[in-house]
Amino acid sequence: MDRITDRRIIVVTRKTRLESLIIQYNTFEQAKFVIEHSESDFDYYVNEDKQYKKVILEAISILENIGLVQVLDIEYVSNFIFGKDDIIVVIGQDGLVANTLKYLDKQPLIGINPDVREYEGVLVPFSINDLSKIIMDLLREQRKFKEITLARADLNDGQSLLAVNDLFIGQKTHVSARYILEYKSQCERQSSSGIIVSTGLGSTGWFKSILEGASKIVNGCVNNTSISVKKDDKFTWNSEFLYYTVREPYPSKTTQSNMVFGKISKGNSFKIKSLMSENGVIFSDGVENDFLNFNSGSEVTISIADKKGLLVI
Repeated sequence: MDRITDRRIIVVTRKTRLESLIIQYNTFEQAKFVIEHSESDFDYYVNEDKQYKKVILEAISILENIGLVQVLDIEYVSNFIFGKDDIIVVIGQDGLVANTLKYLDKQPLIGINPDVREYEGVLVPFSINDLSKIIMDLLREQRKFKEITLARADLNDGQSLLAVNDLFIGQKTHVSARYILEYKSQCERQSSSGIIVSTGLGSTGWFKSILEGASKIVNGCVNNTSISVKKDDKFTWNSEFLYYTVREPYPSKTTQSNMVFGKISKGNSFKIKSLMSENGVIFSDGVENDFLNFNSGSEVTISIADKKGLLVI
């Protein structure tokens, strides 16, 4: 087969909900039985699975005429060695893009929406019909990119974790997280439901929901009060700052609640010392099973990552 380039094109995919159900219930028939008896539409899962796999096959067919194609399940991305000239094609929803970007180092990523009727796709703005043109534009260096700022968590034992949307620092269970915050000249012992550190890309996700909920609660107690990010901050995908928010801080004789929301600017690291004897964790972008332990004796420094994500637009 004559190819246009010898560059490797990595197609990142995920298991469909149907595949996950079959794994959970062992067989297709058993999965169907459980879903239908819960009064859900099993055909929805079947059709979603068919559509997703159809788009993957179309993508492979298109890309095999252009470069060297390798299909990679998201499960293996964290341990995969990407080449500096690789082109990454992610087929799925926004979360799949976020959880791929943090393992890349300046490789361009193209987000393909497998079903434009079903998903909005802020990070997957293209359909399968756009793929051939985008790849060719990329090879001719005629395609623009959007830089994505990442957050970084560095533990005092040398481990680190990157986040495209947000970091969570707290307990893996629903009990209170206990820790000490240090930022600039401030230091405070806290007890809360955990801390969220958000990037500009994550500003429309968990960060937005926290502000919305806090604002509604305050408005319910005090008239004409609202909580928001200053408009002049322009919290965008490439913003060189992060925001931290403390969930449900609890003031007591030994804990305070003054440092509950703030901006982490470049060059100013945000430190947290764990006071949790067990079950303390740090995870990123909603992936709870990929975490760092954060128990007593651990200290984490949160900062803006040096490397950027590159999203093809």
